[in-house]
Amino acid sequence: MTLNEYVTAHLNRSIADCSDEELYGALLAMTQEAAQARAGAAGSCAAGSGKKKLYYISAEFLIGKLLSNNLINLGMYDSIREELAACGRDLARIEELEPEPSLGNGGLGRLAACFLDSIATLGLNGDGIGLNYHFGLFKQEFENNLQQEKANPWISSPTWLIKRDVSYPVHFGGLTVKSCLYDIAVTGYEGRTNQLHLFDLDSVDEGIVGEGISFDKTDIEKNLTLFLYPDDSGEAGQLLRIFQEYFMVSSAAQYILDECTARGSDLHDLYDYAVIQINDTHPTMVIPELIRLLTERGIDMDEAISIVSRTCAYTNHTILAEALEKWPVRYLKKAAPQLVPVIEVLDDRVRRRFHDDALAIIDREDRVHMAHIDIHYGFSVNGVAHLHTEILKSSELNRFYQVYPGKFNNKTNGITFRRWLLKCNPPLAEWIESRIGNGFKKDASQLTKLTAFLDDSTALVDLQVIKHRNRNMLAAYLKETQGIEIDSHSILDVQIKRLHEYKRQQMNALYVIHKYLEIRRGNLPKRPVTVVFGAKAAPAYATAKDIIHLILCLAQLVNNDPQVSPYLKVVMVENYNVTLAEKLIPACDISEQISLASREASGTGNMKLMLNGAVTLGTLDGANVEIAQLVGTDNIYLFGDTSDQVIGRYAAGSYRARDYYERDPALREAVDFIVGPELLRLGQKENLERLREELIGKDWFMTFPDFGEYVRVREKAYADFEDRRGWARKMLVNISHAGYFSSDRTVEEYNRDIWKL
Repeated sequence: MTLNEYVTAHLNRSIADCSDEELYGALLAMTQEAAQARAGAAGSCAAGSGKKKLYYISAEFLIGKLLSNNLINLGMYDSIREELAACGRDLARIEELEPEPSLGNGGLGRLAACFLDSIATLGLNGDGIGLNYHFGLFKQEFENNLQQEKANPWISSPTWLIKRDVSYPVHFGGLTVKSCLYDIAVTGYEGRTNQLHLFDLDSVDEGIVGEGISFDKTDIEKNLTLFLYPDDSGEAGQLLRIFQEYFMVSSAAQYILDECTARGSDLHDLYDYAVIQINDTHPTMVIPELIRLLTERGIDMDEAISIVSRTCAYTNHTILAEALEKWPVRYLKKAAPQLVPVIEVLDDRVRRRFHDDALAIIDREDRVHMAHIDIHYGFSVNGVAHLHTEILKSSELNRFYQVYPGKFNNKTNGITFRRWLLKCNPPLAEWIESRIGNGFKKDASQLTKLTAFLDDSTALVDLQVIKHRNRNMLAAYLKETQGIEIDSHSILDVQIKRLHEYKRQQMNALYVIHKYLEIRRGNLPKRPVTVVFGAKAAPAYATAKDIIHLILCLAQLVNNDPQVSPYLKVVMVENYNVTLAEKLIPACDISEQISLASREASGTGNMKLMLNGAVTLGTLDGANVEIAQLVGTDNIYLFGDTSDQVIGRYAAGSYRARDYYERDPALREAVDFIVGPELLRLGQKENLERLREELIGKDWFMTFPDFGEYVRVREKAYADFEDRRGWARKMLVNISHAGYFSSDRTVEEYNRDIWKL
């Protein structure tokens, strides 16, 4: 059925007579019907017909807007766009009406979304399970050069959410609630349709949110699914997170057991019917909850533990100890008291076997280490980049690796390259297809065929034209949506990711100060540079918010300085999300991946940016290592200490930031500028002074040792950019080797080694 036939049948009018809102609603409904027709179908792969099913449990699914992605995956995009164009209507404008689902924060949630797409594309039998957050993380607004957090409502009518007649009781300490289930269809590219299952409470009240994102954290029936990662700086917030996590896994566990018994399992063979992938530690309580539920259904404790240990697998996403959840037993007794006896049994078994406090589940401070549950009572532990996994094995989780060497494995992250190429960069996708055919859309490894054009002058000019066109489109979009003007002829140097000290936006900001001062001294760049930041800081993360404040003050200073602004522009986009990423990534020239070596588990933004022809400026951290191996050192700009140097410095406790500050005049000048009169006129003295003192007194993520080399290598990248043919060749090398980072490849490896669907 054509769109015109659909709107005629359902709205009794033609496309030309419909409003954009009506057309959006019709397209959403039409797409849902087409997706439903493929639900459960094995598509192009017979693997979907097996009895075992994957349940991918994650606190985040950063799925982005769905209309275009679904139209592409269902093979409807081109015909719909052409049909609308023939009637004088613009699909891109209609897409802007769609609210972005606020179900994730950063790479963790984006990875989960990519995996669901690839699971469906490969015809695998697997669904996602999470929570239906009404306001998600938060909407970021800037006021007085400070981040302000606002509620971010995204659930409206029409919606992709479909309410199911599925409900489960969830028992908290002194309270029982009843979950309800919403589904969002997940369409694979020319494949099957799976589901993202999102649990919610009918009693949640959006009206209790007051100024900003403040609300009563104790009223669980009204607040449980309002926000992703509610502020946990106090006890009420920490308890709320445990309530959320237990609500998610209890609903999930009951749902999984019901589905498996309906498919023929007697629960003694649960592992033949289900594999549960625990995405980070947020869903860890699914392990003791499943054990508890199995014992309730008549299975003895020993067998229940054995069954669950053969069913659950764990993905570790961090090297930061503070990111591995540790909940006080007393909190668990308040939120999920029925789990505590099970966790105590699990801990007792570990202690009897190993006699090593470092391997215990409950530590001497009476805290439950969630990752320890996952490792002891799951059958697989995977890291998400080769370097990350090796660090886990050799350092951070070494004692566990010594005990369970066979459990540890690596699965380097991947991205849904169809969204990040076909969807957000159609000119590049069309150019690639004109050169190597369309096989790359299903098999990203075919992008290596582009290496045949590395010395093709026409091809290299084409890439430059496409990149400039994308910069023009970004410039128009930012001016229209955020009132920001950028020079599309400048170098677009971009750092877009969650704001965290280990990702080192502060080092980028120090470079901006250095560059500003150099221009003031008359050292002018050959070409203007636009430095773009996009990031949200957790509401209670003071240092991260101070870094945002510094960047916003710098933007005001630099962009209003008539001597500097023709050569340097600083932009921090407001409320960075998937939608903005889809505009920024195709336009980017230089991709800032400057995390401290050994701290970034993988990264996926680096993959999206290289796929779209950006050249990486980065440290040998996370997946940057594998990018460098693929593209060669001539096509990436590397700097900074190695992971071994950093780990050694941490182990020795030898780092003293002030030593670097005192002996490097350029660094000292940039750091002192933070509290100089120019910025103090624009910013808050308390925030700027606190940030400077944090850097000089602590600098826990070692910005200072890398700063000098960072400046040198960044300036080299800018100089190399002037060799336009040479730079286009670097772009093409990056694009041609990006296929390895397809989430299709990652999911195939998960299935081969872990899920075995």
